[in-house]
Amino acid sequence: MISLKLEKGLVQIYTGEGKGKTTAAIGQGIRAYGNGLKVYMLQFLKGGKTGELKTIDELGDNFKIFRFEKPKDFTWNLTDEEKEELRLEIREGYNFILDVIKENKCDVLIIDEVMAVLSNKFLSVEEVTYIIDNKPETMELILTGRNVPKEILEKSNLVTEMKCIKHYFSEGVPAREGIEY
Repeated sequence: MISLKLEKGLVQIYTGEGKGKTTAAIGQGIRAYGNGLKVYMLQFLKGGKTGELKTIDELGDNFKIFRFEKPKDFTWNLTDEEKEELRLEIREGYNFILDVIKENKCDVLIIDEVMAVLSNKFLSVEEVTYIIDNKPETMELILTGRNVPKEILEKSNLVTEMKCIKHYFSEGVPAREGIEY
């Protein structure tokens, strides 16, 4: 495999109300992987089975997905006890990220649904800006999720907004295995 090193890693954000934020981040990760870069993806608030897990697992050690949360319902359906358990799992994921940036363990770090973690107040804006400010110079950072705080937007180099023009959910089509997960 080609061994590429980035001279300067930037900060990318995929946001918006539309579908495709995680898919875009994984696509960028696949491109980086295909060029010899090591990719880590940490997924927050996603505990269920998804098709990308199997595919990326087959790629080996140069593209890994990490999850620290047990499968749960949507956050708005959780009891206080379940929310506290989730908070601890998210904290474990955050500490993992801090270790990844401190030890420079990958070339591309994708933090999926980090904006939802912020919206639900499981992490603070300051904690996420700390990641941005302290990532290694050569590490690309990709963040996903809706409602990006102004402080994070200002620190980013690329922001892509997914805008929903039309969605089959409004026609009553549920999430489909192989397409939405």
